Amino acid sequence: MPDRPTQILEAAARLIARRGVRGLRVEEVSAEAGVSTALIYYHFKGRAGLLRHTLEFINQRAIRYTDAALDTSDAPLTQLTEMLLLEFQDVPKVRENSAAWGELRATAVFDPDLRELLADATREWTDDLADLIRRAQAAGTAGPGADPQAAAERLSALVEGLSERWLSGTTTLERAHELVRGAVAAELGPA
Repeated sequence: MPDRPTQILEAAARLIARRGVRGLRVEEVSAEAGVSTALIYYHFKGRAGLLRHTLEFINQRAIRYTDAALDTSDAPLTQLTEMLLLEFQDVPKVRENSAAWGELRATAVFDPDLRELLADATREWTDDLADLIRRAQAAGTAGPGADPQAAAERLSALVEGLSERWLSGTTTLERAHELVRGAVAAELGPA
C-alpha cells in the first residue's frame, strides 16, 4: 500500500488522465484517493500545489519505466531507441502517464508556474537523450554530423506527438514503434 501522499498523487494522475485538468477539484481527488480534503491541503497546500506535485510524480514515474533501457549493457544507440519506445507500452500506468502528461502540457499554456516545471522536466529528458546520442557518436554507432541536443529535442517532440495519436487511437502501437525506429535511423544516420 502506497503512503498517503503517493496515494493522492496516483489518484490525481488518474483523474487528470481521464478528465483533464480544467475541472479537477480537490474534492474529486479526495474521493478518488479515499482521503480527506484536509489531508490534501496538508500535503499539497491546495490545487496548484497538487498539480505541481502531480507533474513531478508523473515525470518520476516515467523516468522509472524508461530508465529500464539504461539498465542494460546495450550500445548507447540501442538504449536511446529503447528509452523512446518504452514511452509506448500498452499498460495502464504508461497510458495514464502519457495522457496526464498531455493534459498538463496543454494546461501549462495558461499556467506560467506549471509551464516552468514542465520546461524543466522536458529539458532533463532531452538532456538524457542528448547524452545517449553523444555516447553513440563517440562509439561510432551514430552519425557524427547530428547536433545531439537538437536531435534529442526533435525525437522527444516526435514521441510526445505520437503519444497523443496512439492514445487517441489514430495510430497503432506498432506504427508508433515503427515511426520512432525510423526517426532514430533518419535523425542519427549511419556512423
